[in-house]
This record gives sequence, C-alpha cells and structure tokens, in this order.
Amino acid sequence: MRILEGTGVSKNFGGLAAVTNVDFYVDRGEILGLIGPNGAGKTTLFNLITGALAAKSGEIKFNDKSISGLRPHDICRQGVARTFQSVKIFGDMTVLEHVLLASNFGSAGRIPAKDIKKEALEILDFVGLSGMGNMLARDLTLPRQKRLEVARALATKPKVLMLDELMAGLNPAEVGEAMQLVTRIRDKGITIIMIEHVMKAIMGICDRIIVLHHGEKIAEGTPQEIATSKNVIEVYLGE
Repeated sequence: MRILEGTGVSKNFGGLAAVTNVDFYVDRGEILGLIGPNGAGKTTLFNLITGALAAKSGEIKFNDKSISGLRPHDICRQGVARTFQSVKIFGDMTVLEHVLLASNFGSAGRIPAKDIKKEALEILDFVGLSGMGNMLARDLTLPRQKRLEVARALATKPKVLMLDELMAGLNPAEVGEAMQLVTRIRDKGITIIMIEHVMKAIMGICDRIIVLHHGEKIAEGTPQEIATSKNVIEVYLGE
C-alpha cells in the first residue's frame, strides 16, 4: 500500500530543469533507494517532497492526500521527516536538547511533558548515542552528528523518514553500523527513502531503487535489476 507518491513532479531553476516529470511511489514499510550522479536532482526531489521547494508542476500525495504547497513544518507534523546531505546541527545545543526540541515540535502537544525527556533518552539509546545527551553537538564526531540528525528526525514521530547521504564520509565499519540502524528503523514500522552513493548500502538494504539522471527518472527496479541495467551502468555505475 502506497504511503507517498508523486506524479509528474517538475522543478526548474531559471532555465535549468532540475527535476523533470518524475513519477515515484513508496510503499508502507519499504526502503526505497534514490541514486544518480551528482546533480541528478535527488536532493531537489527531497526538497520538493518536504516542502522546502515548491514544484513547478505535478502533485505529491502522502496517505492519499495532497501535500503539494504545504509548508515544511506542516509536512513534518503530518509524518514526513528528513536528514540533510550536509549535517545541520545547532553546535551550541546539547545532544539531548536537539531531540527534546524535535519531540516538542513534532508531537505538537500529543505527549505529556513529563514523558518527553524519557522518550528522547530512549531515542538517543536507539541510535547509539546513549550517555552523550549532555555533550555539545559540535563536539560529536561526524558519524555521531549524522546519528543525531537521525535521532532528531525520529523524535518528530515520522511515518516516512528521508535520509540524504547518511553514509557519506563514513568508513566501512561505520557504513555497516549505519545499515543496521536503517534496517532497525524500518523494523519499527517507519518507511524509508534514502539518497546514497555507497553502493554496498543501496544494494544491501533497499527493496527497490529509483535512478535519476539530469533530473529524469531513467530506471526503477530491484537492486538486482538496477545492478544489471545497461543504461544505469553506462550513466552511473560504470563498467
């Protein structure tokens, strides 16, 4: 059953077509990979889904209701959360404060105040940041800052989590740990869309993959289908 879908989604920056007539969908409980060369339109599509950018044309639906034209915070509160390609943390805030802020923002009064801190600490433990709540975010290593972004997104109680290059800059061991984290998030019933260049991760945990090139969708299928697609190999994966 589809939880998120877009039809004919397009976005131009001046005369440059960043995303052109892209159709996509994500099923509940799925891990969908979004790949393509740099500049293919992947992050632009994320920005269109989350309301950071307005589409030139097309429609995006979440739970069968249009979210096109909604503001980012409204889309987030409906259940779509994201991380960023370049980590966007508040360096002078503690790790726990990041998650508390997101809990209050996302819940919009749905959680009693006395329970928010307990839940925030549980989320930090879940992403591997247990015992680091009092650290300033700027003092975390890059891999831990990425996990903090995930924790902050999870604190909004998303139904769909969008991960933008979570594994960029990580060593092989850290990539393996991040793959396990993504799988555990899906096991909690959260649907995932991930932009990633680490093919080990994309091929290892995604149920389905969409390939963008120059803003257009050029392929879609299972990891095996994408890995053996002549067109994808030529424009992205290489020989």
